[in-house]
Amino acid sequence: MDKQVLKQKVCTAIDANAKDIEIMADSIASEPELGFKEAKTSAKVAAFLKALGLELQTGLALTGVKARAKGSAQGPTAAVLGELDAVGCHESDKADPLTGAAHACGHNLQIAAMLGTACGIMKSGVMEHLSGDVVFFGVPAEEYIEITYRRKLQQEGKLHFISGKGQLIYEGAFDDIDMAMQIHSDKNMPEPTVSIGTSSNGFVGKTVRYIGKTAHAADAPHEGVNALNAAMIGLMGINALRETFMEKDVVRVHPIIAKGGDFVNSVPSDVRMELYVRAKTMEAIDKTHIRVDAALKAGGDAVGAETVVETLPGMFPLDCCPRMNELFVENAKLADPNVAIKDSGHFSASTDMGDVSHIMPVIHPFIGGTTGLLHTAGFHVVDFKAAALLPAKAFAMMLIDLLYDGAGEAKEILANFKPLLTKEEYIAKSESYFSN
Repeated sequence: MDKQVLKQKVCTAIDANAKDIEIMADSIASEPELGFKEAKTSAKVAAFLKALGLELQTGLALTGVKARAKGSAQGPTAAVLGELDAVGCHESDKADPLTGAAHACGHNLQIAAMLGTACGIMKSGVMEHLSGDVVFFGVPAEEYIEITYRRKLQQEGKLHFISGKGQLIYEGAFDDIDMAMQIHSDKNMPEPTVSIGTSSNGFVGKTVRYIGKTAHAADAPHEGVNALNAAMIGLMGINALRETFMEKDVVRVHPIIAKGGDFVNSVPSDVRMELYVRAKTMEAIDKTHIRVDAALKAGGDAVGAETVVETLPGMFPLDCCPRMNELFVENAKLADPNVAIKDSGHFSASTDMGDVSHIMPVIHPFIGGTTGLLHTAGFHVVDFKAAALLPAKAFAMMLIDLLYDGAGEAKEILANFKPLLTKEEYIAKSESYFSN
């Protein structure tokens, strides 16, 4: 069957199921869940994919859901990903009142785009004309939060790494996938828009504990060691470093104080912080985060407190496949000839899609149809068709491009791709941060 006819068929199938796809996006938004806790979301995604006739793997990295559609001949496997977790945003009008979780980052729209792609592929019958497989993969815990909780899961033997895709790579869930793609909502972009990114920052995570000595804050402060003062000096040390960060490295260091003391009339003796050290390359991360450690330790030394800094693997910088980006743009234009195409270049935030990009070709375009800033109460979808159905159609048609005619396009991309790391090298590099 002609390739253009196949593309028309998948788009027609997506349009025919648009209402069900939107209901699913709204349902996920109404019950947001934080990373590695996405039980309800995972169950909803599993039920939707099962209704399409797909066999499922569940419980991957605790909550991940994976389904495979087989082509009529052997060939590469291309995956479409959607992230299951919400972010913390207590101010959102759709936040869970108990946890503060809210889909203020648009992951429910990612899931909708992935499920829309699955509808297009499965309900059109195009797989019988393609060589290779397609995987639809709901993945957990992209937002790197609740570090203490995730460390507890590690200690219980339930996790090895504390980001979703890193854990999935470790478990081998990407071993049978050759290339992967997902979209992400853009900020302040209400019109139908595709912003093509090339790269992102990566980061390492850190937990910090300052251990001082308690005493009566008014009667005998001289008998205590103020751990909160140690933290303040440590933060000032980081701020003193900022003028030395090179613009080309796009360094971002942002801490929170997770615990500032216990009682206002006692000298704080137990103060805890969490922070990221982000940069454009792993080399820049490596040279920066050890300087941050020195600044943090200096805060403790200044007041006589003990400083305990723990570094954790975070996310690797994203490196997108140029040819896959081109294919996505071409098909987005087919889905909506009026769509605006923008070059977003490098973005300073991070995604664990960067981890996947080190071992296989990936893309991570940004999609309009939304207003407000990401991770804020002002983030809202205003055009569901632009935010989820347009990328679903683009992905479905792109999959046809990749796997049509003996999967020649996908095979050429893979032949020209040189992984930045093997899976084994990726795991070793990630594990090396545990010892720092």
